[in-house]
Amino acid sequence: MSSHPPDPAGALLCVPTELERSILERVAPDLFAARGGPGVELVGFGPVAAAARTAALIAHRRPARVILLGIAGSLEGGPAVGEATEFGAVALDGVGAGQGAALLPPSALGFPQWHDAQGEVHEQLQLPAAGPLLLSVCAASASPAEALGRCQRFQGAVAEDMETFGAALAARLAGVPLHAVRGISNVAGDRDKDRWLVEPALMAAASSARSILQGGTP
Repeated sequence: MSSHPPDPAGALLCVPTELERSILERVAPDLFAARGGPGVELVGFGPVAAAARTAALIAHRRPARVILLGIAGSLEGGPAVGEATEFGAVALDGVGAGQGAALLPPSALGFPQWHDAQGEVHEQLQLPAAGPLLLSVCAASASPAEALGRCQRFQGAVAEDMETFGAALAARLAGVPLHAVRGISNVAGDRDKDRWLVEPALMAAASSARSILQGGTP
C-alpha cells in the first residue's frame, strides 16, 4: 500500500528494502510522510522488482521526480565506506550473452534493451546529476576478484548496487527524472558484514536526498 497520496509537484522517495527503510525512519525521520516529509516507498530487491515497482509507483503517485536512495558497495577507486554519492549515469551488468569476462552486452549484440523516440538503451542510462557511473547488477560481487572484473568491464564505475538501472529505465519510460543516491556501506566483494557501515551510509544518503529536495526543480 502506498504511504502517500499523489503529488504532481512533489518527489517520490524510494528505497529497495525494508531494512534500509527502517534505518532511515530512525536516522532521518524528516523524510517520512507521518512527520511532514514526502514519504519513503519500497521498490524491492534487485533490478526486476525495482523496475516493476517504480513504474507502478510513478503511475499512482505521478511525481515530478524520483529519488532512489539506499546502500551500495564501493568499487576500486570509488567513494569511501560511510560516504554517499549522487550518480550521473548507471549501467547494467548481466544482460546479453555469456558471463563474466566473456559477456557480450546489448551494444555488442546489436539488441538494445529498449528503443523509442529518445533513442536506444543498451547497457547504460544517463541520470540528471553530473556524478560518476554506478553499476547495477543482478547479484552483488561475492569476492574482490569478481568486483575487479566488473570494474574492468565497466570502465569508470565506482560503485555497485542492484536496483538503480531498473528503476531508472522505468522512470525514463514515464518521462520522469530519477536521482540515484547511494550510501557506501561496504567495499564491493567484501561479504563480512561486521565491516559494513550501513547506518552511517544511509545517514549520508539521507543528507544528499535532503539537498536534492531543497534544490526545488528536477
